[in-house]
Order: sequence, then C-alpha cells, then structure tokens
Amino acid sequence: MISLVSPRFLQQLHRTNRHTHRFMGRLFVINLEGKIYSCRYCRTHLALYEDIVSKTFHSRHGKAYLFNKVVNVSLGETEERPMMTGLHTVADIFCVGCGSIVGWKYEIAHEKDQKYKEGKSVLERYKVSGPDGSNYRINNGAHVGGSDADDL
Repeated sequence: MISLVSPRFLQQLHRTNRHTHRFMGRLFVINLEGKIYSCRYCRTHLALYEDIVSKTFHSRHGKAYLFNKVVNVSLGETEERPMMTGLHTVADIFCVGCGSIVGWKYEIAHEKDQKYKEGKSVLERYKVSGPDGSNYRINNGAHVGGSDADDL
C-alpha cells in the first residue's frame, strides 16, 4: 500500500467534507485487474474477489466481507472493540481516494478460535461496489451493537 496522507487527516476530511475533497499533490493508488471491489464513492480499487475469505460477516449496516488483502486504504488508530465473536483489537480502514471509512482491519483477536482473522480486513458491503458494479443497500433492520458475526 502506498499512501501520502495520514489516517488522522482522512478522519478529519471524512467528517468535514464528505466524499468530495480532492487531494493536492500526488496520490499513488494501485490499480487491480480482475473482479474488483471498489469504493462506492470514488471508485478507487480496494480488493479482488479472489481474496475473499468469508461473505458471512455482518456490520452495523448489513453484510460485510472478510478479505485476505486490501489495497489503497489507510489505517486509523487501533482500538479494543467488543464484537459478536469476542473482543478484538481493530483499526478502521479509510479509502485513500476519498477518505471514506470502508471497513476495519483485525490487528489482534483475543479469542483463540478467532485468530484466523488477524491481519485480515473487512469491507462493509454497502460502502463498496461489487465486481459487476452493483451496490448493496443498507439493511434498515441491521444490528446496531457490535459487528462481525460469521459462520465459517
């Protein structure tokens, strides 16, 4: 991953000028080939279909997918987050193209049976466009507590 902006700048940008700010200077992004998941706001490439580990995750807004590898993201600060599968140390991930929060990365899984998540990232489906250009609609009945339920 190559990023010329700090995570804190992206967080501030996201709060103040949602999805419309253009960065001054050069922004290097990786262009992927194949079946691509991209940011729904700016179309920056984020991940490949072949890197999906699980499609059975859930976020506060509906479906989420666990990926082995994501690109063109910047990491926020790590925090302890209670989720449906236990306590995890995670960092929000931001699109480097527009600063939108697109998911989170698992840094540490505190439960032994959840260790497979470490180093992997979750993209919230409603924040990304699928390989066919499709967008996922927000589930109005989505769970508003912790997230990341899965059925591997």
